Amino acid sequence: MAAALEKLPKPNDPRVLVGYNTADDAGVIRLSDELALVQTVDFFTPIVDDPFTYGQISAANSLSDVYAMGGTPFSALNIVGFPKDIFPMEVLAAILQGGQEKAAEAGVPILGGHTVSDQELKYGLAVTGLIHPDRILTNAEARPGDLLVLTKPIGTGTITTALKAGKGTPEMEAEVCGAMAALNRAAAEVCQRVGVHAVTDITGFGLLGHALEMAEASGVGLVLRFDAVPFFAAAIATTAAGFVPGGTRANLLHVQPCIDFLERITPEQRLLLSDPQTSGGLLIAVAEEKAFELVRAGRDEGVRMAVIGEVIADHAGRIEVV
Repeated sequence: MAAALEKLPKPNDPRVLVGYNTADDAGVIRLSDELALVQTVDFFTPIVDDPFTYGQISAANSLSDVYAMGGTPFSALNIVGFPKDIFPMEVLAAILQGGQEKAAEAGVPILGGHTVSDQELKYGLAVTGLIHPDRILTNAEARPGDLLVLTKPIGTGTITTALKAGKGTPEMEAEVCGAMAALNRAAAEVCQRVGVHAVTDITGFGLLGHALEMAEASGVGLVLRFDAVPFFAAAIATTAAGFVPGGTRANLLHVQPCIDFLERITPEQRLLLSDPQTSGGLLIAVAEEKAFELVRAGRDEGVRMAVIGEVIADHAGRIEVV
């Protein structure tokens, strides 16, 4: 994708406040001095077997891009690829119901959408959000001395891979599905209230991939502390058992030239840090003096936040894992 985008001219419209040049979570375009639109689209193939839950998770994932920019989702459209010769229409209805319920939780009306016949099932949302131009949060403003805060555990990729192979438990499935279906709304509202420097959400490129995008866009280095990163309890066991999504190894291969791993960080631990997340949490760069306030405010809103590292001036565009 990066190679393809390099061949396209960068947006030069003065109304474009955030384009695709820093691999941010959504685009932002100014409507007036007081109002801008946040726009994003995301969809993927089923991550769980239950169609209603799949719809919830996919909708939460799509909405997350707007929250990561500091915006408020305003409206949405369904995007569906449906193999009508494989699944009955009741499956599609359940997916759409799950998405609509999650969007309603976010206060977002789904206005319609577009469906195509496809050999592989896909579902997601195109979301429009609103934001004041002066309150946009991007992945490009992390500053040396900031602390890095993560709002959801890591490990959805390996756990759902194990579940698809029939090797999980109902408890494992309930925990990971609950986390994936949870909106990042409260975390985003806390970020706006406390005041943070940079935000991105952790999705398909894994923690290392999205953290590296923040480092490159901000022109800084990052230090991640493996022991401080929250993981789902089952994720370490499922990774060790070989339930590793194909995207994990691709993610690690992509970021490896820019990562300095402490020698003690095992191959399995490196894979976990590259595990592709579905509807993951926010990675936040916040001034050290505000970090405790942020974590406490998150806790008060039911969001568990963990300080997992720091931003440094040296080694711009690189990550050290210790």
